[in-house]
Amino acid sequence: MNKDITVKRRAFTLDLQLFAAPSPNTNTTADGDLSDEMRIYYSDYLIDMAVPKLVHDQFAQKRPIPERSGKTVQFRKYSPLPKLVTPLTEGVTPDGQKLKMSVVEATVAQYGGYFEVSDILQLTAIDNNLVEATKLLGAQAGRTLDTITRETLAGGTNVQFGAAAKSARHQLAGGEETGNDYLTVDAVKRAVRYLKAMNAEKVGESYVAIINPDCTYDLTNDEDWKYPHQYADPEHIYTGEIGMVAGCRFVETTEAKIFHAADLTGAARTLTVASWTAGTKTATVDEALTADDAAALPGRKVLIGGALSTVASATAGAAGAAAIVLTEVPAEAPADGDIVYPGEAGARGRDVYATLVMGDNAYGTTEIEGGGLQHIVKQLGSAGTADPLNQRGSAGWKATKVAERLVEEYMVRIETTSTFNDIGAN
Repeated sequence: MNKDITVKRRAFTLDLQLFAAPSPNTNTTADGDLSDEMRIYYSDYLIDMAVPKLVHDQFAQKRPIPERSGKTVQFRKYSPLPKLVTPLTEGVTPDGQKLKMSVVEATVAQYGGYFEVSDILQLTAIDNNLVEATKLLGAQAGRTLDTITRETLAGGTNVQFGAAAKSARHQLAGGEETGNDYLTVDAVKRAVRYLKAMNAEKVGESYVAIINPDCTYDLTNDEDWKYPHQYADPEHIYTGEIGMVAGCRFVETTEAKIFHAADLTGAARTLTVASWTAGTKTATVDEALTADDAAALPGRKVLIGGALSTVASATAGAAGAAAIVLTEVPAEAPADGDIVYPGEAGARGRDVYATLVMGDNAYGTTEIEGGGLQHIVKQLGSAGTADPLNQRGSAGWKATKVAERLVEEYMVRIETTSTFNDIGAN
């Protein structure tokens, strides 16, 4: 697949006003007729502020936003050629081969945000409002677009739970005296071995991984860990790169996926079994359940006695009278006093972290340049009769975006707990 796509930056048409001019004869950036250079400057500044946040985009196969071609983007992938083990016949030209290409299509969507500023703010503010606004909007756009890609990658089908010793997310333990499922070099090696077995191409000379700082703490104490200055020159370090182990270069971001199970009620993270009758699906609980709690519990996954169950319904009531009903009778009846944990994450409801280990062309996304990300500023009075006294201006961003997994076999999601399990999910 050819990833060398040339995209030219466009000068977005913007209508900008920073401050009211101190004199009608003074040429300033408040002039309505902003120069092309200033328009490009603010557009590029927004992109520059957004790019460092796009950690999850940097290893993608990128495609420009289609112009006048509908809302569908095509990502292409080519099948490897088979081995040719039959000897050639002397003097006979063999049949030629055909490329086998498949297309993955994805529909783009738009995202964006803005805020309004008053004429008084523009007249009296000391700071350059447009520059500060662009900085904040760029950061917001970057985090938003990065999350869209992250959520697509986090939905991949190849999952490795810890060092492959567990078979489900809810079994992952942390904070235990023994058997903690923290990220280890062995877990990374297993993921890399899988990518090699799938003949996944490397990104450059290595595979790449996206990791949360909480998991970095657990991994970097290994003696095999290398820091970037030990293997790469400064010009060839990825955004957020922190080190390398087992032939995999790691990029760190606080935006890396965390699977977090929400509290079971508005007042408590867990529930406690007050009574349970063998052969039934119903348990009364020691905690009070409000009407809102009871309405929110159906469909929730819960852990009772280490087994994963689903709540079918719940009855509001005082402590000892409120109850939950499961969809199935547990194989082993819970005992009075057993803790009911939220079940969408790890054992005892602990957070589970996703470390994405990938090869080249595992996924694709749209470019942020060439129409993918725009900075839009409206000067005072641009709304016409909707703003008759020229009191409101606005600044915002708009992006057209999609991300798509292309080859599931070229990425592995390692799920682990961490020594820092008290942090919430984003």
